[in-house]
Amino acid sequence: MGVWDTLFDRGRQTASRFDEERRRLLPAYHDDEILSSSPSKEVTKVCLRLKYQIEQVIPCELDPSEITRPNGSVVTKDVIKTAKEAGGTEYRGAVIFGLLVCKKWFHHQGQVELWDTSLHECRALACEVIAKQLIETEEDEDWLMKEALLKRYSIYRKGQDSVAANVIERAVDMHALGVIGSSGYQKCIRYLWRGWVCQDDLDPSRFVEYQDKVNISYWAHLNPDRMRVPMYQNALLVFFSFLYLGLYTVAINSVNPEGDIDVAEGILYTMTLSYICDEISKFWKVGRFYFTFWNAFNLTLYTLLAVSFVLRMVALAHSPDADDEKRRYFNQLSYNFLAFTAPMFWMRLMLFLDTFRFFGAMLVVLKVMMKESIIFFALLFFVVVGFLQGFVGMDQTDFGVPITSKIIKSMANSVMQSPDFEAFEDFAPPFGLILYYLFNFVVLLILLNILIALYNSSYEDISGNADDEYMALFAQRTLQFVRAPDENVFIPPFNLIEIIFLILPFEWWMPSHRYERLNHYIMGIIYSPLLLITAAIETRDARRIRWNRRRGEADDNVDHEWEELAAEVNMDLPGLTSASSPSATPHTDDAVTGSVPPEEQEWIRLVEETKPNVGVSAAVAEIQVLKEQVRVLTEMVKALQEEKERKDSATE
Repeated sequence: MGVWDTLFDRGRQTASRFDEERRRLLPAYHDDEILSSSPSKEVTKVCLRLKYQIEQVIPCELDPSEITRPNGSVVTKDVIKTAKEAGGTEYRGAVIFGLLVCKKWFHHQGQVELWDTSLHECRALACEVIAKQLIETEEDEDWLMKEALLKRYSIYRKGQDSVAANVIERAVDMHALGVIGSSGYQKCIRYLWRGWVCQDDLDPSRFVEYQDKVNISYWAHLNPDRMRVPMYQNALLVFFSFLYLGLYTVAINSVNPEGDIDVAEGILYTMTLSYICDEISKFWKVGRFYFTFWNAFNLTLYTLLAVSFVLRMVALAHSPDADDEKRRYFNQLSYNFLAFTAPMFWMRLMLFLDTFRFFGAMLVVLKVMMKESIIFFALLFFVVVGFLQGFVGMDQTDFGVPITSKIIKSMANSVMQSPDFEAFEDFAPPFGLILYYLFNFVVLLILLNILIALYNSSYEDISGNADDEYMALFAQRTLQFVRAPDENVFIPPFNLIEIIFLILPFEWWMPSHRYERLNHYIMGIIYSPLLLITAAIETRDARRIRWNRRRGEADDNVDHEWEELAAEVNMDLPGLTSASSPSATPHTDDAVTGSVPPEEQEWIRLVEETKPNVGVSAAVAEIQVLKEQVRVLTEMVKALQEEKERKDSATE
């Protein structure tokens, strides 16, 4: 199943997540301070023009494949050209943003007008297809990145401007896989990931090019501000995650019977405190929309570790005598909590390994499966509560001693596909056993099969679009660093240094410019080992960028095996195809074709003659050939008729 088919099939079920005005999936960077680069009313007019065009292009419900087909008759080159002109010359950069806004509008309209949901989903799909084509066909990559993808726009809504956002952010928030999978979008994400394009320190609404990108001086790149680069932050997070796991492994394999805390445990609990502070800080600054599945997972892990630490402190509060039972009890209970978190420690690594393709695709599958499980657990809750109330009622009428715990255990075993029918043979016969049979029938044969079907559907949808889903996950990870709420990057556990030695003693009284300088110096000290490595990497990249620019290539260009002899063959020169084609115009530049060896020119001519025309279908191609033959025949008949008329006039 293709990416477009999946988007259409799942559009109705997931339309609510596209309303990022009410739900921000990523942390925002001082939203109140970010202003639109263009007047919101003018941008809204562009959106309305595009909405009118889409409604005229798709007046009725169509097959999604007709909309997404490259050589289809719906989203044609003329339609794309018209959409490109919706913003005129002044607001041309807001067109792609406007298409994403229209996509959200159509999704919302589909929820309101259920009788036309399919029609509105087709129009929303068309918006994404046109936006993807505009990105793919734009030749000026510098303009595309700075004006269309990274410049922030807002619309006029309820008498005021909406939160300004750019296409990069909006596409991730809306999970627009078609736009995210375009080449221009991915190139922009790579530039953000490497730090070649970053937010302006003075104006967070602007993205600027890294000034020292082509500077080959090693010391120019030895700058603590470069720790804002997503690639470096992610590398440091992965390093500390493995260190965190290593400390846990040492702590859990070196049990202290006396209850004392060794060095590994002390560092482990200190890092846990730093992670808790980081989660609380981001939740405080961003709000409730920062809370996601992984946040809940991490907070559960940190809570268990905090309980383990508290129990250890309780144990240390008792007498260190060997006969103190309470000290041993609390110490053992602390280690039990610590050991209980072992699976979560290893699963936590997947959160930071999602930038690798294999782990990223699998994480997307797991995330979608967890969302699909909500349907199963919602149904299971009502079923379990209903049957549990029946069993408890029978227990109260049939027995003097309550056995509610036994009932709950048997019902839990049934959910785990291990029913215990013998436990209900003498339970309020025959009603207890019959009711237990009905419960197992509903849970094992109906609900669990529904869950399996949901998992199967989710896996097929995601595995068929694994590449697009991975690119969307990678883009989301990049923007989590770009849109981070902290201006000074102190990655846990370094955030404890910021809290204890910077925020508490200095931030409340020191002038902002001096406080920023102090942060700059502290970051330079604590990140110095990593900065020595990153400066060497950026110096090497600067040399490669200079080499690419001298050859007229893109900054991120990398030579491959097939490009080693491409300069000698020169088959990709501009104008070469038209010069070698039989239909070449007389004014073709001879200097271009003259630089190509004769045998290669002959090969190019042969390829041009035999290549298929995939831009049109086979039936249309045959009709075009027939049309040409009819035209030639018409001209021949007309010429014969004119010649006959001349002969007749000469005879007279």
